[in-house]
Amino acid sequence: MADTKREIERKYESDDSGLPDLTGVAGVANVVDKGTAELDATYHDTSDLRLASAKVTLRRRSGGTDAGWHLKLPVAPGVRDEIHAPLSDTLPGELAALTRSRVREGRLVPVVRLRTTRDIQHLVDAHGALLAEVSVDRVRADRLFGGEGRAQWTEIEVELADGGDPAFLDKVEKRLGKAGVRPSKSASKLARALAETKGGKPRPPKTGTAPPVTAGDHVMAYVRAQRDAIVELDPAVRLDTEEGVHDMRVATRRLRSTFRTFRKVLDRQVTDPVADELKWLAGELGVGRDQEVLAERLLSALADVPPALVHGPVHDRLHHWAEASARGSRARLLGVLDSARYLTLLDTLDALAADPPLLKAAAGDPAKVLAKAVRKDFDKVTDLIETAMAQPPGHDRDLGLHEARKKAKRTRYAAEAAGPALGKPARTTTKAMKSLQSMLGEHQDSVMARVTLRELSAVAHAAGESAFTYGLLYGREEQRAAAVEAGAPDAWENIKAEAPL
Repeated sequence: MADTKREIERKYESDDSGLPDLTGVAGVANVVDKGTAELDATYHDTSDLRLASAKVTLRRRSGGTDAGWHLKLPVAPGVRDEIHAPLSDTLPGELAALTRSRVREGRLVPVVRLRTTRDIQHLVDAHGALLAEVSVDRVRADRLFGGEGRAQWTEIEVELADGGDPAFLDKVEKRLGKAGVRPSKSASKLARALAETKGGKPRPPKTGTAPPVTAGDHVMAYVRAQRDAIVELDPAVRLDTEEGVHDMRVATRRLRSTFRTFRKVLDRQVTDPVADELKWLAGELGVGRDQEVLAERLLSALADVPPALVHGPVHDRLHHWAEASARGSRARLLGVLDSARYLTLLDTLDALAADPPLLKAAAGDPAKVLAKAVRKDFDKVTDLIETAMAQPPGHDRDLGLHEARKKAKRTRYAAEAAGPALGKPARTTTKAMKSLQSMLGEHQDSVMARVTLRELSAVAHAAGESAFTYGLLYGREEQRAAAVEAGAPDAWENIKAEAPL
């Protein structure tokens, strides 16, 4: 069974003089010698180094206190999430799955072997609590695939204790700097090994690296960013991290919206089939997510009801309903991420990013082409809001406001894509559409909550339970929706005045 920890560390160049005296670092009461460890790690990657290109490392390491398989995923400079699995001869399935969005149908092979002699010291406070582990690593690297040769070097590594304040590393770095120790030029041992052994280091993709100039450049920069987000969020979704599913779903929506809005820039004959597959993926991601959000809303609303007005096992029924749905949707989603259809979609997005289906307008001035597309979406939002509010309260108005919300979301994403080209007007429009989306989202959540409350009420009644509390919650949801509807006209007038595009 794999477990995850947040690793915050810094690496420094070192000669043979060893570690400078760190007893002068603020907060350090003692430096404890923890002896020497012999580590033997084999790093695995595809033949074209897809993992290393993404600053992802996968290794099998023996020796030390944490022997096993380690997968490290980048979070920020100097910060990685490390997923650890027990030592075994073959790659554990859990870790293989977490690399799938990058490896896909490729094959993982040993690429580098690192043998490290590590002298370890612990920096502790006055109570003996660990602040950071500092090691002097003497490294020998052998290239196993994609090149040949060997390299060796010595480096200093400072890893923050679990739950420690990252600011402490600044204090250590200041002390090291005074002793003439400088930060390493390589982000990791693997990166240095690949660079210093014959065969070279991985290179990032060439597509999208030049600053955007034309309308097509700006649109494709946004498309590539969302493609990258889907790939990078895949492990987070598999690990069920907070907001992972939501963020991946947003990336799919941004792509679909971009294809629709900028149809004068990108050929729809190419993008429409891709958009259909993105819609499928978003739908699969939403099965559990929508239910989770709705469950949180209903349980929160129930918590606000005085105990005297809660009749029957309402809380238990809501919990069981939410848990049963979550279990089924989780298993289904993992199956989707392992499916050939999903991996084919990722390949298709890569192909589109590398060879975009640009139309004539793609070569145009972004200030004209992109602004025109965003204004067109904005005008559609206006029509939908006015049409919806002209309907009497009920199903037709609810449906109209839901359509307006979806169009507002599309306009927001279009303004985001145009932001680097249009500047402040696009940012103002993005902010305005986000505000409208939030307001109409509250209304739609109320609509869906009432549908669920009717269903749960019927089930409770059939079981001989009181439906009183469900009716009470239903009435409160009606009031919340009515408040949104009452404020919508004035809110929309303010938004139209704020959005200058």
